[in-house]
Amino acid sequence: MMTTKNRMSVNIGALELANPVIPASGCFGIELSPFTNLSLLGAIVPKTIFYEPRKGNPSPRTNETIGGMLNSVGIPSKGVDSFLKSNLPDYKNIGPPIIVSIGGLSINSYFDLAERLNEVPEIAAIELNVSCPNLEDGGLEIGSDPKNIAKVVKGVVDRYSKPVITKLTPNVTSITDLAIAAESSGSTAISLINTLGAMGIDNKTKRSATGTLTSGLSGPAIRPIALKMVWQVSQQVTIPIIGMGGITNTSTALEFIIAGASAIGVGTVNFTNPNIMVEIIKGLESYVQTMGLNHILDIRGQLILNSNNP
Repeated sequence: MMTTKNRMSVNIGALELANPVIPASGCFGIELSPFTNLSLLGAIVPKTIFYEPRKGNPSPRTNETIGGMLNSVGIPSKGVDSFLKSNLPDYKNIGPPIIVSIGGLSINSYFDLAERLNEVPEIAAIELNVSCPNLEDGGLEIGSDPKNIAKVVKGVVDRYSKPVITKLTPNVTSITDLAIAAESSGSTAISLINTLGAMGIDNKTKRSATGTLTSGLSGPAIRPIALKMVWQVSQQVTIPIIGMGGITNTSTALEFIIAGASAIGVGTVNFTNPNIMVEIIKGLESYVQTMGLNHILDIRGQLILNSNNP
């Protein structure tokens, strides 16, 4: 008899997750542990780290908007040395596999991080964050060019022996071109989408709503766009997709799997409901049993065209 675990486990290359629910990078930290059972997650994904320390963007860094949140955090990081010494031991104690998200302001900085993390057995995979829209030094330029995506992915894959997940930006003309470049260069999987470039204005002060002029929009407002892009990419690549962007409950998580995702990333909603990832895991388990599925991924990519024709 197939157990619930067997029905929920998914593979990202050689990495097996107990279930397809993981936090989106930047929306998770050890501080959630008093409010939820983090050991139940499919994987742990800390906030993106850089090789060297960086301050990030000026405040205010977030601003609530209709249907979501604007953020201009700029990915502050204490650097890889601090992460390995101060943060990794706590994440290791949680239990699920650790996927470390890495960022860089140059292509070579990704290579340096990959080489360093390849020496750390506690890390199960890395996510290449080439998609953040609010880095002050133009980090988006790397992730918006398929040629640069290919360079980064190939260089990291050559230096890192475990699964490599490439996180794509939606702020491009064709996200499928980026996905194809990542797959052809050796990426184990793809995650999408990161935040959409956006802006907020305080009409009383005439100032931007965040500390930088532009920011990234996340939350339920971007879900229809994220779904479309997950579906588009699923038609062009064969490697696993981790879908994210506005997931708020089990129902919206299922939408991403039906669109073609093998796993889902839960982000902004964690700020208002820190137990939501566990609720989604239980909801997916219930769905599998209720629908009589052999596996949660039996519905992956099973999108049906809504047509009025008989």
